[in-house]
Amino acid sequence: MLKIKQLLPQRRSALVIGVALLMAGLLISAHAQLWGGGGPRGRGRGRFGRGSEIPQERQAEQDEMAKAINPSFKEDVFTFARLKFSEFERRGRFGRGRIWDDDAPEADLNLIYRLYQVTSLKIQPGLHFIDITPSDLSKYPFVYLAASGLLLLKDEEVTALRNYLLNGGFLMADDFWGDDQWHHFYEQLKRIFPEREPVDLTLDHPIFHTVYSFRQQPQIPSVGTFQFTGLSYDPEFPFEEKNHDPHYFAIYDDKQRMIALICHNNHYGDGWEHEGDDETYFDKFSLPMGYPMFINILVYASAH
Repeated sequence: MLKIKQLLPQRRSALVIGVALLMAGLLISAHAQLWGGGGPRGRGRGRFGRGSEIPQERQAEQDEMAKAINPSFKEDVFTFARLKFSEFERRGRFGRGRIWDDDAPEADLNLIYRLYQVTSLKIQPGLHFIDITPSDLSKYPFVYLAASGLLLLKDEEVTALRNYLLNGGFLMADDFWGDDQWHHFYEQLKRIFPEREPVDLTLDHPIFHTVYSFRQQPQIPSVGTFQFTGLSYDPEFPFEEKNHDPHYFAIYDDKQRMIALICHNNHYGDGWEHEGDDETYFDKFSLPMGYPMFINILVYASAH
C-alpha cells in the first residue's frame, strides 16, 4: 500500500495542472443547466440514508465520470472522501440532526459531478465514506469532515489523524456553528495537536484568491435556515464569543504547510446538497461560494 508521502506528488501534480485549466465561465452555465429548462432540478430533495449505494437516478453520471478516466491513470484522479466517526451521545446540547453523514449522499454526488463538469479534473466516481484508520486514510490525500462540532474521536483515531496530517494529508472541516460547537471541536483538535493552535485566516490569505477571488469570506447557511429567516447564519446557536461571522482556521505543520482548513459558521454540505432545491439559495450561495471556494481549497491544498 502506498504511503501518503508517496501518493501525494503524482496526485498533486494532476490536481494543480487540471484545475489550472479550469474555465470559470462554466460555473455560470451551471445555472442554466439547473434552472434553464430541462436541467436536473431538485437534486437535494431525496434522502437515501447512510448507505454507500448510488441512487439509480444518479448512476448515469457515475458512468460518465468513469468513462472519462484513462485506465492507465485510474489512480491519478481526485477522490472526495468523507470521514466517519462515532455517534455523539450528548449531541442534543450542540444541535440536532445527522452527524458524519450530514448531507450525504447527495452533497458528495453533486460536488464530484460539478467538479467533473466545470473543471478539467478527472474525478473518481462513487461514494467514499472512510474510517479514521491508517489503512483508509493512506488512500486519500484529501478528506472531508461534516458536522465537525459533533466530532468525537477514539484514542486510536486521534493518532491516525495526527500521523495522516503530518505526513502529507489534508483535512477540510465543515458544517458547525456557534461557540459551543467550536469549543467541543477545539477540544478534539487539541487531542490531535496539543502543541499547535488554529490560525484565524484573514481575507488576504491566498486561499481566498487561488482560482476565484472573494471580496468577503464565504458563508453558506443551512438551506432551511435561509428559507425561514433569510439570514446567512444559523441564529439558534450562541455566538457571544466568536460572533456569527464565518471563521476559517488553519492548522500548519512545522514547515508552515497548511494541513487542515476549518470552516466554522459555515455549511458547505448544504450548499452542495441543496443546489437544486431553491433557485435563490443556488444563486446566492451554491453558485458563487459553495463550488468556487471548494475549488480554491482543493487547488491550494494540492499546490502547497
